[in-house]
Amino acid sequence: MANNDLSVLKNKEILVTGGCGFIGSEIVKQLSEIGANVTIIDNLSSGKEKYIQNLSNVKLITADLLDDDAIESIVKDKEYVINNAALPFIPDSYYIPKKFFDVNVNATISLALSVIKEKKAKRFVHISSSEIYGTARYTPMDENHHTTPQSTYAVSKLAGERVVFTMYKEHNLPAVIIRPFNSFGPNITQPYIIPEIITQILKGDIVKLGNLNAKRDLTYVSDTARGIILSLVKEGVIGEVINIGSQRSYSIQDLVSLISDIMGKKISIEIDPSRFRPYDVDTLICNYERATKLLGWKPETTVREGLEKTIEWIKKVDFKLSASYDEKYKMT
Repeated sequence: MANNDLSVLKNKEILVTGGCGFIGSEIVKQLSEIGANVTIIDNLSSGKEKYIQNLSNVKLITADLLDDDAIESIVKDKEYVINNAALPFIPDSYYIPKKFFDVNVNATISLALSVIKEKKAKRFVHISSSEIYGTARYTPMDENHHTTPQSTYAVSKLAGERVVFTMYKEHNLPAVIIRPFNSFGPNITQPYIIPEIITQILKGDIVKLGNLNAKRDLTYVSDTARGIILSLVKEGVIGEVINIGSQRSYSIQDLVSLISDIMGKKISIEIDPSRFRPYDVDTLICNYERATKLLGWKPETTVREGLEKTIEWIKKVDFKLSASYDEKYKMT
C-alpha cells in the first residue's frame, strides 16, 4: 500500500478483533503488507482462518471477548486496537437479540476497559455501522444525521459506539468511531444482498428478492479497510465519528441490472414476500467529507470494478447461501 502516513505502523503491535471476518481480514491483510505485527482475536463463528493464512507477522488467538482475564493479557502490549468483532447479519438479530448485545455491546465494554486499564494503546478504533442512522432524512448523510436505528442489530451497534464515546469522555479512551456504509468484495462471510444476487444468477435465470427499491451506498472492501487503518495514524481524530462510504447509491433493482450485465445473463426478478425485513431502511447515502478532511480518504475502486472482482471470487469459492431463517433458528 503506497501511503507514507502508514509506514509508522511498521513493526507496531496491533490488535484486530474479528480479524478473520469480511472487513477484518482485509484490514489484517493491509496491515501485514505495511509490516505491522498483528494479533487477531476471532472465535471463528463466521470468520475463516483461511482468509488470513500466508500473511506475514499475523497471529490468531481464538479467545472469547467476554473473557476479561484473557483479553487483558492479550491487550497489554498493544499500541493500537481495532475493535471490528461483531455479529453483523441483520436478519439474525431478529431471532437472537440477546447474543447481538452480548457481542456488539458487552464485548466492546470488556475490550475498552482492558485498554483503559493497561494505558498502552495510542488509538482505539471502534467499527460501528451506517445502519444506526435508519432511513435517510436527507442525503448525503453526514455524521450529524439523526440516529434512528431500525433493527436489533442497529440498536446494538449504536449502543456499542455510545459506550465507546462515553469511555472516551470519562476515561480518556483514545477512541475513534468509524461508521462504514455497505461494504462488498471478496471474503464476505454473510449472505448479504450482493453475494445473494450473484449466487442466484449463477444458478439460474430467476432472482428472488424482497424490497427492490431500497437504496444502499456501496464501498469496495479494500477502500473501507484503508479508511479504518488511516484512522490509526492521523492526528486530530480522537473523539471523532467518521463515515466511510462512497456517496454512490444503488437500488436493489439497479444492482440486479448491473450484476446481470457484468455476468452477461438475462434474468427475471421474482418478489419473495419472505425476504422483506419487518422494518427496513429505505435509503442510505454517505457524506464522506469528514473522512477526506481528517483522514485524507476517498474511495478509489468503482462499484463496477468491485463487482467484477466479487463475482470472480464467488465463482472460485462456490459461495453458499444460508438456510432460511425459520429453518436456521427452528422457528415457524
